[in-house]
Amino acid sequence: MMGLAREGRASNDTPSALAEREYPLGISESCHNIREVAITWIVCERGCPYDGEGGMRVFLKFKDAQSFLLLYFRYLRREPAAMPKVNLFTKIVGLMLIMLIPILTVYVYSNRTSTNLIGEELNKSNASQLAFFQNEVDASIDAIALWPDLLIQDPDISSLRDIFTEMPELDLHTTTLIRRIQTKLAIQESSLKWQNALHIYSPLLGRDISSLDVIRYDDERLKQRLRPGWQVHNSGTPERPQYTFSRFAVTPYSSFEDPGSFNLIIEVRFDGSNIIRMLDQFKSGGRSDPFYYHPEAGAIFNRTVDRMLTDQVIGALADRPLTAAESRTLHLGEQEYLVNIVRSEVLGWYLIDYIPITEIIRPIAQANRLFYGSIVGLLLLCCIAAYLLYAQVQVPIKRLVIGFQRLKHGDYSVRVKSKGSSEFGFLFTRFNLMVAQIQELFETVYLERIHVREARLKQLQSQINPHFFYNCFSFISSMAKLEQHQAVVAMSHHLSVYYRYTTRQERELVELSEEVRFVTSYLEIQKLRMPRLSYRLEVPAEMRQLEVPPLILQPLVENAVLHGIESSAGATTIRIAGAWTEDGATLAVEDDGKGMSADAMQALRHKMSRQMDEAMGCGLWNVHQRMLLRFRSEAGLLFEPSPLGGVRVTISWQPGPHGEERTG
Repeated sequence: MMGLAREGRASNDTPSALAEREYPLGISESCHNIREVAITWIVCERGCPYDGEGGMRVFLKFKDAQSFLLLYFRYLRREPAAMPKVNLFTKIVGLMLIMLIPILTVYVYSNRTSTNLIGEELNKSNASQLAFFQNEVDASIDAIALWPDLLIQDPDISSLRDIFTEMPELDLHTTTLIRRIQTKLAIQESSLKWQNALHIYSPLLGRDISSLDVIRYDDERLKQRLRPGWQVHNSGTPERPQYTFSRFAVTPYSSFEDPGSFNLIIEVRFDGSNIIRMLDQFKSGGRSDPFYYHPEAGAIFNRTVDRMLTDQVIGALADRPLTAAESRTLHLGEQEYLVNIVRSEVLGWYLIDYIPITEIIRPIAQANRLFYGSIVGLLLLCCIAAYLLYAQVQVPIKRLVIGFQRLKHGDYSVRVKSKGSSEFGFLFTRFNLMVAQIQELFETVYLERIHVREARLKQLQSQINPHFFYNCFSFISSMAKLEQHQAVVAMSHHLSVYYRYTTRQERELVELSEEVRFVTSYLEIQKLRMPRLSYRLEVPAEMRQLEVPPLILQPLVENAVLHGIESSAGATTIRIAGAWTEDGATLAVEDDGKGMSADAMQALRHKMSRQMDEAMGCGLWNVHQRMLLRFRSEAGLLFEPSPLGGVRVTISWQPGPHGEERTG
């Protein structure tokens, strides 16, 4: 074992200062291969005549002194770094947000561009399909419209312009002619896919010739209907319309302006069901719902039309005039619709088709929801991972830093509890072992320092204050001259009890009842000297069996007498009271003197927690430190104003197994 002692060292040398003087080349070099180290710390004040040399040698052993000293001295020399304001959890979450924000931005931009492109392509595709369908319808109507112009050039039909008869019945020649014409009309009607009808009006015969019949017609009504171009007639109701489209060919052509001058009229008709059938074919297999619309005539719907929705579309389109070809976006309820419009140059009707955009982009919306859900899930997983990392790394590091901070401020009872068997658990175990060794070092040295103080106190107590004894003997002499034998006997008895207790106290613990009897003798001596002094003892019988360090009550009572009673002419009373509390036992000494200011009391409290120096009084600090070391951190002295007017000093401790002295 190597001794690191130096003789005559001042009492304020700390382990770090001692190590720096003993190891000027560095801890690691000086402590190489050291397994046991003895540290000598001079623990009593200069001039203390305890061992005749001004100090006492204390040897402390540590099994792994090299690692302990190295870590401890480095710790004393350096301030621990403060914990960062932004913890690991916040950093990880922020990093994930920084990574996800560009991804979200690119995805949103790409998704919006794709959606707009799909909308444009959908609009073009739907408009193209609608235009193709309209061209097909117009081609069919043009084919129908061509027949009247061709038939009017037929010889048999042209010969009707030269026939004139007033007979109610037609002759054989005329009948035969009409039969040939009807056959031709039937052939023409069947040659087209659309259902149509051809009518020939002969003003000379006054007959309407069709493929099925020959009837007379109303000349005035015919003249009212006679106009160029396609005409539409609704023979149904507004709820269930039945449209018929017709077109006239006349000779001469000027008869449109002068209806009375025509000599032959050919009319071609087709029913609106032809258009309905084509709308059904166009709608089949798609999401569209096409229909024809004319602002004045009405609308032609397919057979599976959503009439309510179509009426809403027509109402929404009425806000501005329709053009030959356009597309609009309508918001109806919660849905958005793409509406395409194409005008028929033949009929003058508008082919309208609407497609729910929401339905079309539903897969995109579902993909968006899946992507955003994945992002949210990923963010949650990152938060969980960050929290686990924070809980498994940041929190243990923080606990370890807090432990070092408490150790830095002198709290050697700090221990970091280990949870689980991680690497930090191993680190906490090593930290606790290190702190336990440091605590053992300082408590052992500190206890030895207290023992030196107690030795000095006993030495001073053995010498006893001569002034106190002079006053006592002077009192005995005066009482003897006055023949006050009872006072002489009382003073002698109490003085002998006081002297015997202070000079023969060798036990570490005594019963509280002995302390009370000793203090009673001291107070009786003071009462004989100061008749105005009175005292009250209010210590319960069950508390008097408790064991306490000796001479813990007398310094408090002595302070109360000297600073409370003697310094104040009107002060007379000292009260000593014991009580049980939830935290243990208390013993209070209070007086009715002039008391202390708040600043002075705070300064006194601060002195109790400091290292003792030569300028500090010995009594109260000695009592506080002995109680603190004997009964752990819950014990000590408490200073507060007394209801009597002076100062109350309370000793508190935890009796029993939990309050026993620590053994290191």
